[in-house]
Amino acid sequence: MKSLTKTNFKFPGQKNLYVGKVRDVYNINDDMLVMVVTDRISAFDVVLPKGIPYKGQVLNQIASKFLDATSDIVPNWKINSPDPMVTIGQKCEPYPVEMIVRAYLTGSSWRDYKNGAREICGVKIPDGMKEHQAFEKPVITPTTKAEQGEHDQNISKEEIISKGLISSDEYELLEKYSLELFHRGTEIAKEKGLILVDTKYEFGKKDGKIYLIDEIHTPDSSRYFYLDTYKERFDKGENQRQLSKEFVREWLMENNFKGEKGEVLPEMTEEIINSISERYIELYEKITGDKFVKADTDNLEERIYNNVNKFLGNI
Repeated sequence: MKSLTKTNFKFPGQKNLYVGKVRDVYNINDDMLVMVVTDRISAFDVVLPKGIPYKGQVLNQIASKFLDATSDIVPNWKINSPDPMVTIGQKCEPYPVEMIVRAYLTGSSWRDYKNGAREICGVKIPDGMKEHQAFEKPVITPTTKAEQGEHDQNISKEEIISKGLISSDEYELLEKYSLELFHRGTEIAKEKGLILVDTKYEFGKKDGKIYLIDEIHTPDSSRYFYLDTYKERFDKGENQRQLSKEFVREWLMENNFKGEKGEVLPEMTEEIINSISERYIELYEKITGDKFVKADTDNLEERIYNNVNKFLGNI
């Protein structure tokens, strides 16, 4: 199985290329972005050395589906998805903060709580909570957007506004949009027998208008539990069956890697790579309710280039 870990296309009108942890983003005439979702995988803000077959297709197609399913809540950047691994959309000026919505005490929030924290990003968390316990209502715990190789930093609403990162009025709107998007994602997940546990949203601005940008409700940006086993496992204090990237982080931690200086990445065997690929496909099928159709990967770069060029030539 082939994977796409690097691109270097030359599209008509291309101004520059931004290489993120997972996405390669091509600026077309400072007006549109061609976002190629590669098969790279990152954890603890480190890009792992090998790609995961079909991961880019999974992420792109889930995000594309959810952008369409939430466009009545807030306008989004998507114009078209001309290839299984590509979305083309509006070029917006991104806000310097990611909006993270959490409905359960799990993942990094649980790790902080277990170490004594009773406040996350200015949000007070009551004593006596257990791992994977639901909050009374979803909370927003924003982070600053870090440069590649650096960790995102928690930040409170008050700090965001006082530092002038986002105006008070606009931040209120971003909170409103985030909670409405999370509510919609929760409803869709429930229909499919899943719980949307937490997720992140990114927003940008173009011509004075706020847009939802980047991915939405994918396993890279979200965590899902299985609904049918949640209560029983929670009552017994057992780990939840979940569909997210957390299993990759857990595998790394079991092999003594947390992204700290001096740590050595464990070997990514073919078995590990295939199991991660299967988990991504499982999430796609579970959350969308559709059968995953593997795109032809024989000539990945040529396929993507031709599909994008054809779309750009028709607008």
